[in-house]
Amino acid sequence: MQFLAIGVLAIAVLVVGSQWLSKRAAVQVAVSDSRRTTQILASSVVQPALRPGITQGQAAALDKFDRVALHRLIVGDVLRIKIWDQSGRIVYSDQTQLIGERFSLGADEQAILAHGGIEAEVSDLSKPENRFERRFGQLLEVYTRVHAPDGQPLLFEAYFSYADINRRSAQILNNFRPITVGALLVFLILAGLLVWLLARRLDAAARDRERLLLAAVNASDDERRRIARDLHDGVVQDLAGTSFALSATAQEAAGDLDPAVTAQLESLGSGIRNSLRDLRSLLVEIYPPTLRSEGLAAGVDDLAAPAIARGIAASTSVELSREPTPEVSALVWRVAQEAVRNAVRHAHATRLDLTVREVEDKVLLEVRDNGTGFDPQGVPAGHLGLRGLRDLVSEAGGELQIESSTDGTLVQLKVRSR
Repeated sequence: MQFLAIGVLAIAVLVVGSQWLSKRAAVQVAVSDSRRTTQILASSVVQPALRPGITQGQAAALDKFDRVALHRLIVGDVLRIKIWDQSGRIVYSDQTQLIGERFSLGADEQAILAHGGIEAEVSDLSKPENRFERRFGQLLEVYTRVHAPDGQPLLFEAYFSYADINRRSAQILNNFRPITVGALLVFLILAGLLVWLLARRLDAAARDRERLLLAAVNASDDERRRIARDLHDGVVQDLAGTSFALSATAQEAAGDLDPAVTAQLESLGSGIRNSLRDLRSLLVEIYPPTLRSEGLAAGVDDLAAPAIARGIAASTSVELSREPTPEVSALVWRVAQEAVRNAVRHAHATRLDLTVREVEDKVLLEVRDNGTGFDPQGVPAGHLGLRGLRDLVSEAGGELQIESSTDGTLVQLKVRSR
């Protein structure tokens, strides 16, 4: 739809532009026709009809030329004619009151008298020599050089109605308008069909990519859940049983065994229990069982458990009027997990606070610690945690801000709840 809208707008601009250019070209063609007509009249009618004495204003010469002018010159689009000499005197005009009057000639007229050629321009009806042409409206005057029988150069000037010029240009334009507009419309239709087909293919490819991505995510989710289940039902249970057996054995044989052996058994049981606690924390990181079954608050509480086990004072607070979508909950939990992991493993923090609350229609996560801090822009290339988080948050349309100093680190996530 955007392409079609832009295409229609482009077509409209092209049509208007082409019409304007075509009209200019058509006007030029019509003016060229008037120049050609004037040239033909000058060479085939005016020049042969000039008689000796016409430049001196002899009545007989003027009368003979007037009969020729009225029958053979004032025809068709020609509304008026004038013949000037080099001094600016009107030698002849079909408006007889002008004959003998003298007016100044412009530079263009003087150049035509001196060197020949032909020129056309819109008449300036405010000039006194054009006072009898004002009733015709806008006119085009075309002038060229002819010669009197004595060889004196004269300026022959013909006046054409500009309305006729516009009419002829419109006729020329109408012949080409269907071709121009039709070609543009055909191009738009063909381009629209191609874009529609391309859009369908892109939509199909996007759906395929989304389906593959969802399949990969689901497969990864299923695999993590299977690994967590197998570890919990297998290794975790075995280690728990071994820990309980060692403790019971150490207590039952306390009087029969060497105290050093008993202490060693107790140490082994304690080590297994610590390993078991770490393994359970790892299970929470691999797949949080409470995130889907019990909600985001329970999942955040689980994230604080490893920090508390290491002696870090950790607090959690989740204040939401309603549970976010599973995708948003997973993103919030993932960002909180990375922030807690960095605080526990790298920052040597002694205090950790996790808060989740609503800000307008968004979920705001804040993870604050009092660790040694780091430079968020100077994370080594091999550490993909923060870089991956930024990509995830960006794809979800959220905002991730990290502020860190020697006094601690604040990780803040803001994302729409729905």
